[in-house]
Amino acid sequence: MADMISRFEAMLEAGQDSPMLRLSLANALVAAGRATDAIPHLERALELDSGYSAAWKLLGKTLLDTGEPARALDTCERGIAVAREKGDIQAAKEMEVFARRARKRIEPPAGES
Repeated sequence: MADMISRFEAMLEAGQDSPMLRLSLANALVAAGRATDAIPHLERALELDSGYSAAWKLLGKTLLDTGEPARALDTCERGIAVAREKGDIQAAKEMEVFARRARKRIEPPAGES
């Protein structure tokens, strides 16, 4: 995995920046247990292409997994809208699951305050 990360980083340094490269690097970082390091690459992928459903989905999941449920919820809600607009139903459904999980982490259970 470190080999892939190094290759992707070398491509970035060589000026080959693209949403797909950023997503690939982020996936490799997450797989290597470096989820926090993946977040800026996913954010950059979305700056380059705000309609990239896969980047929205991985960013939402990564934020949730790294203990940022409020940011994860916002990301998922925005990503769901993008995915639906593009007809990417599967990505929208997956982000709906992440959004529900984020809400549960943000909101106390009924009867508690």
